[in-house]
Amino acid sequence: MNDEANQKVTASHLKRGAYLYVRQSTPRQVVENTESTERQYALRQRAVALGWPIDNIAVIDTDLGQSAASAADRVGFQKLVTDVGMGRAGIVLGLEVSRLARNCSDWHRLLEICAMTDTLILDEDGVYDPARFNDRLLLGLKGTMSEAELHVLHARLRGGILNKARRAELWLRLPVGLVHNGAGRVVFDPDKQVQETVRLLFDTFSRTGAAHATVKYFRDQRLLFPTRVASGATKGELTWAPLCLGRVCSVLHSPWYAGAFAYGRTRSRRHPDGKTRYEHLPSSQWLVLIRDAHPGYISWQEYERIQQQLRTTGKAIGFERRQIPPREGPALLQGRALCGVCGCRMYVRYHTRRSGQLIPQYVCYGRGKLFADPMCQSICGTQIDAAVDKLLVETVTPMALQLTLAIEQEVQARLDEADRLRHRHVERAQYEADQARLRYMQVDPAHRLVADSLEADWNTKLRALADAQHNYQRECASDRHAVSEEDRKRILTLATDFPAAWRDSNIPQRQRKRMLALIIEDVTLLKQRHVTVAVRFRGGATTTLTVPRPLTAQQMRATSVVAREQIDTLTDLYTDAQIANILNERGLHTGAGDTFDTASVQWVRFSAKLKSLKVRLLDAGMLTSKQLSARLGISRTTIGKWRLRGGLKARICSDRGEWLYWPPDQPQPDPDTPAAVTPSSDPPFRSTARGAT
Repeated sequence: MNDEANQKVTASHLKRGAYLYVRQSTPRQVVENTESTERQYALRQRAVALGWPIDNIAVIDTDLGQSAASAADRVGFQKLVTDVGMGRAGIVLGLEVSRLARNCSDWHRLLEICAMTDTLILDEDGVYDPARFNDRLLLGLKGTMSEAELHVLHARLRGGILNKARRAELWLRLPVGLVHNGAGRVVFDPDKQVQETVRLLFDTFSRTGAAHATVKYFRDQRLLFPTRVASGATKGELTWAPLCLGRVCSVLHSPWYAGAFAYGRTRSRRHPDGKTRYEHLPSSQWLVLIRDAHPGYISWQEYERIQQQLRTTGKAIGFERRQIPPREGPALLQGRALCGVCGCRMYVRYHTRRSGQLIPQYVCYGRGKLFADPMCQSICGTQIDAAVDKLLVETVTPMALQLTLAIEQEVQARLDEADRLRHRHVERAQYEADQARLRYMQVDPAHRLVADSLEADWNTKLRALADAQHNYQRECASDRHAVSEEDRKRILTLATDFPAAWRDSNIPQRQRKRMLALIIEDVTLLKQRHVTVAVRFRGGATTTLTVPRPLTAQQMRATSVVAREQIDTLTDLYTDAQIANILNERGLHTGAGDTFDTASVQWVRFSAKLKSLKVRLLDAGMLTSKQLSARLGISRTTIGKWRLRGGLKARICSDRGEWLYWPPDQPQPDPDTPAAVTPSSDPPFRSTARGAT
């Protein structure tokens, strides 16, 4: 040890501990590059030579197998920085700068903390004091060179990988359904069941148009999907499990199934928290894309169509909601209605009537969600759907025969494909049972330990075979029931009557919307004095319909004109309760479809501004008991007695028993009882009935 190093080490340094940091970049280096590890542990002798006792030297080797590109995942390095910052370390020992850090920010942070706490740094070349300018400059250059060395190593390795990928010779993990043959080329999986299951997934998505619907179909048909174990003792083995949504999305997004070799589909970025996040790139930014590099389950054009469909479906949950997968709601134009005011896609809202019927409402919020603007327009969709429904039936009638035959063939092909896959599962179970039986028959009977284990395995395979056969028979019976001869005749009959097929209540609304989407591109709605419905067909043809403006809720529940006219006529002679009884006997109802009562008659009079019976009688010259008392100069009790004795002409004017009187000095008209009044109705004029004065 030279004199300069001894001069830098002082008594204050020796009072604190010496920290030896040991690190290897990968677990493989820990196993194979043992000499480098031994050299790092040997630095303890350098610390002893500088004056530190052996029991005051702390060895930090918890980061063996960790890269020094970042300090986020290195627990040992974080402990070292903490102890240095607390002033517990007098010297930090490392074989070279690259062992401590290959990141300039981490390295300079350590140098700054060492300079503040008067901590020395030792490597294979000497001892440095970060508080001195020259030593700090030299350590900074070493840290920069260490980071540059990591970049050069990474670029060299990545260049080799990219060069091999450009020749489509890079060995990558293949998705299920594709394997490497003996020559290293990508081919179809030799297992026919795997091939047919993958093809069924693409066919089902092409038919349903949604990944979730594909999962639902596999679940309803009780079909399993293959996958290969990625790690562990059973790495590479084929397993079967229920299909999930994530598996469907990974298969649909994978270009390998289109026969393309793709590399660099994602880009990684390291965030300040130390975690690496991956970003999926569009195909135009992939590092390597070689089409027709190997056999594929679908064509490249079909792959691009699937990606476009997935992007369109994904926009259903975005702000614009450009395309929405068909749902089971009754709104026929779901995802097809455009606002004629702002051009945005209209939402669908439902409200339930008292009868339980769902009424669709096409609503456009415009810029309301972002800028709190008022709603563009809201239109009841019942009449609009009916008009488009009629237009669609008139348009597609010539296509009825081809459409019906295609539906029948598709249903049959779908069932045949599901039956074939289930039969493949039975064949696989039979093969495994035969193999288990063969292994059991070939074992030495005297070797009971092995024989018992093989016999148990054989029994397990036999039970699995029995379950597979039972499931196959049950599903076959279910399929035969689903497509019976009666159903087949009904489907063939629909070929000559497409309107009946379209309006068949047994057809799900989701299927009806898919049929509409094949013909109509979009429908623009504009509500003015009338609702203008501009229909744009696929191919460019357009048709404009005019639909009466939907009635408001108040207009829909308004009382009929006939009922209002009769209420106006009957009010000349009867009270509200009597009028309600007469209207009910005549079979009339309120606008909501209910029977009349006192409150409903009062509401009709109020809304139509009709005078009540009391007001009309007062206008005709009759007086209240108070007015008559003031005119005759007698008490109201006397007026009541005169009425009971027949001395005054009076009648009830309301359902509360109020009486009105004709003045004695005026002529008193005879009551006119209309012919429509039943005997049970009270007479319009009474002189002997008791009531409140």
